[in-house]
Amino acid sequence: MTDTIAAIATAAGNGGVGIIRLSGKKAKAIALILTQHPTFKPRFAHFSSFYEKENQVLDSGICLYFPAPASYTGEDVVELQAHGGTVVLDMLLRRVLSLGARLANAGEFTERAFLNDKLDLTQAEAIADLIESSTEQSVRSAQKSMQGVFSDQINALVEELTKLRIYVEAAIDFVDEEIDFLGDGVVETKLTTLIEKIQTIQKTAEQGRLLRDGMTVVLVGKPNAGKSSLLNALAGHDAAIVTEIAGTTRDVLRERIQLEGIPLHIIDTAGLRESNNPIEQEGIRRARQELIKADCIVLLVDAREAQSNPELLNSLPDDIPLITVYNKIDLINHSPESKETPTGCEIYLSLKPERGLNLLKDKLKKNMGYTESSDTVFIARRRHVEALNRANEYVGNALSQLQTTLAGELVAEDLRQAQTSLAEITGTVSSDDLLGKIFSSFCIGK
Repeated sequence: MTDTIAAIATAAGNGGVGIIRLSGKKAKAIALILTQHPTFKPRFAHFSSFYEKENQVLDSGICLYFPAPASYTGEDVVELQAHGGTVVLDMLLRRVLSLGARLANAGEFTERAFLNDKLDLTQAEAIADLIESSTEQSVRSAQKSMQGVFSDQINALVEELTKLRIYVEAAIDFVDEEIDFLGDGVVETKLTTLIEKIQTIQKTAEQGRLLRDGMTVVLVGKPNAGKSSLLNALAGHDAAIVTEIAGTTRDVLRERIQLEGIPLHIIDTAGLRESNNPIEQEGIRRARQELIKADCIVLLVDAREAQSNPELLNSLPDDIPLITVYNKIDLINHSPESKETPTGCEIYLSLKPERGLNLLKDKLKKNMGYTESSDTVFIARRRHVEALNRANEYVGNALSQLQTTLAGELVAEDLRQAQTSLAEITGTVSSDDLLGKIFSSFCIGK
């Protein structure tokens, strides 16, 4: 990281102000030549002209200098605030590059901040998530991750794992002592407590992931059960064609909506039935592909045929939450109702006329872990959830090994693997490939 990088930090297009950011050892020197200032006062706004090579004024604006290490990247940083025209900024950037900087890669400013210990990996990811947030709740949750709420919880778990590993390693070294350090119940209690803490964070992380990515809900059922009508009702507009002809939907339809500030991806699929029509068969095949990727499945059933779908129910994945919606209750004089069952949840409603739709919305929010307040929710990504799942599995294995074999070496190895999984979240342990994938998703000027 000896070179100096530069990039336009503001969004593409014309605006009142555009910002070019520089970071690296040459940042100050480049800015002094560009502005023809004798020196800069740190963190002070200097009004300057920006000069081209022939001393012709290119533009004028504000120059800010942040000396290392008290800057975003931990290096010398300069921000040039110019007029926000696309051509003006492009000309100014070319001038900066001609003075010795190179164009920054995507996310390279934040990557340098991470590598210089200005923030950890979860905080770096939260910056990108904050920029991309589409709801107020996801903004607040991303702010919490930026402030280190998620990192602090992970670091606390890592610290507990470290202490427990030390205790277990000591018990292995002093196996000939009269006291059975592995069998006295201390390690078992600590492992049980650790599993409970990991699972608590898992639940919050999964809610944070849904806030970021949204929950994917797949609508399935026989033809004419009301799937397209439900998609239109949730979307608030006619996203799908609705007719009395069975099998109208032949392809997968997708609609993104907001439900109490949480993104929801609704997928309407072809009706599931036996068919000789090649087009409908392809639609059914695609429907089944979507099922295995769902966070939640909504099975639409005509309330008049409530007892005729056991084969359809049995064909659905059994590891994905299921909501069975009995539609057209107006035709059987049934009141709107929601009740829990051994297979999931049953909701009775009518879409024409609309009655009971809020029961389904409430259930979807519950499945997403929605709360009225986001005070305890931090933003999270799928890789965070997967790392927590691995850590929970390793600690569970350690507890099983302890209870069945008292094999201290195996317990210690599982604890090491759990600690490595958690360290991947904050970037204490990370591969170059992982860092490359994460920071490449950032915008160029960040």
